[in-house]
Amino acid sequence: MLAEISAYILPAVVVLIVLYGFVKKVRVYDTFVEGAKEGLFIVADILPTLAGLMLAVGVLRASSAFDLLGGALSPVLERLHMAVEVFTLMIIKMFSSSASTGLLLDIYKNYGTDSYNGLAASLILSSTETIFYTMSVYFMAAKVTKTRYTLSGALLATAAGTAASLVLAAVMA
Repeated sequence: MLAEISAYILPAVVVLIVLYGFVKKVRVYDTFVEGAKEGLFIVADILPTLAGLMLAVGVLRASSAFDLLGGALSPVLERLHMAVEVFTLMIIKMFSSSASTGLLLDIYKNYGTDSYNGLAASLILSSTETIFYTMSVYFMAAKVTKTRYTLSGALLATAAGTAASLVLAAVMA
């Protein structure tokens, strides 16, 4: 029943917005076109930043830097019963959600979805944010120059989400 209802929610919201615009005597289509134009200018502004982030993630993955870092941290990771791939996922997630989703699928293939590593990776992916992507996109779009405690707060929140994910995975596995 919910699946049938959910198919009509988005069209109903669009119709309600258009009707509300007509009642308030707003030129709905013109307003939509102006908003779309502004959106294109924002995309043009942030495109170099996004390209730089994607390039950086690609270079780091291709260079095996994450494997080297994971190898150096393997004694700590072993004590946490964590695979190097889960550690790599934690780092990549801060930069790119799509790249981390690809890593998640690799973890599922190697360890299984119900394993500790599969559960930990799933929980980490869903309880953390793409910090650098989000900061660059939103700060570029809003032209924010003073970020103050944003990065440290985001890193702290990511650490808390990761720690909670590891504890939950240990309990569930």
